[in-house]
Amino acid sequence: MDQNMTAGISSDVIRGYNDTMILFILQKEPSYGYEISKQIRTLTEGKYIIKETTLYSAFTRMEKNGYVESYVAEPDTTGSGKKRTYYRITEQGRAYYKEKCAEWTLTKEVVEHFIQQDTGPGDSGNGAGAETGLVPVG
Repeated sequence: MDQNMTAGISSDVIRGYNDTMILFILQKEPSYGYEISKQIRTLTEGKYIIKETTLYSAFTRMEKNGYVESYVAEPDTTGSGKKRTYYRITEQGRAYYKEKCAEWTLTKEVVEHFIQQDTGPGDSGNGAGAETGLVPVG
């Protein structure tokens, strides 16, 4: 089983939106890998757990594209840590995030035409197809 897949979410389906999730978190404040990973897990209620390699590949790609900047922060004054690499979103990253949100809205609108939602016994299975003129199979 794919390590990114939990509760039925395939990494293939969500792969294109890892950047969106990371940039969403970075809009609030700069953060580091482990903390971002924890926030993704929390915000998805454990339904998606991003692999460390996936996360750091995304950081590398986004930094190369100018969407994030990284910097190394010194350990806190309590002495309870090591230097961490933090990431912050750039203005270009904010624009990219908005583009990905618009893309998601369109993607969701398109895919919903093909999702059958059973409402219970006796359901004709029309779901979204009723308003689109699409006829469900089966």
